[in-house]
Amino acid sequence: MIFVIFDIDGTLVHSNKIDSQCFADSYTTVFERPFPSIDWRDYPHVTDDTIFGTVFKNQFSRSPLDSEKQAFKDHFVANILTARQRDPSAFNEVPGARPMMEALSKDDRYRVGIATGGWQAPAQVKLNFVGIDFAEIPAGYADGNPTRPDIINTAINQGKALYGEPTKIVYVGDAIWDLTTCREMKIPLIGIRVRGDLDFFKEKGLEYVFTGYEDLSAFQRAVEKISI
Repeated sequence: MIFVIFDIDGTLVHSNKIDSQCFADSYTTVFERPFPSIDWRDYPHVTDDTIFGTVFKNQFSRSPLDSEKQAFKDHFVANILTARQRDPSAFNEVPGARPMMEALSKDDRYRVGIATGGWQAPAQVKLNFVGIDFAEIPAGYADGNPTRPDIINTAINQGKALYGEPTKIVYVGDAIWDLTTCREMKIPLIGIRVRGDLDFFKEKGLEYVFTGYEDLSAFQRAVEKISI
């Protein structure tokens, strides 16, 4: 059994950075301070917990209260829902993502999981937009997990508890921090680049890069063949 773990943003759901702007706008509204940057490379770890905590601590010289973090999360989710209402194309399914997840889930050779740098509530809202069922699969979110390895390990541990020891773990992601994390953790990565800029990953030595999952057989072959 191969355990295939998916990122969400840019990997299963393509939002064209609208979710990033929703994050920044929510911060400005709730805390009445400018949000410094939506270039996530500017932060020590690309997770909602760390990004939010870093900006808050820099501006208020203390850590946020749980109530302050929750107020921000609630506003962020509301902003995402408003953006989707305003523009139904704002959060699109990466081509073939939902049928691919359904096919892998029904195939005894594979098990699927999710590991995203986002918090659980907004992440699940975005999965609902594209009809991906997350209810019974292992998942790692940013809630209480400051780093991406923490998040992926949460999904791995849940997967092992639910499915047993896999023969191989494969991660599927779209960003440079996915590549950095997978190399740190010695997990093979399959790249997704919705815009078609496959060289983004290929010039960094990644063998398998796709623009989506419409060719399910090709994706499955990559899952079977990929190694560190």
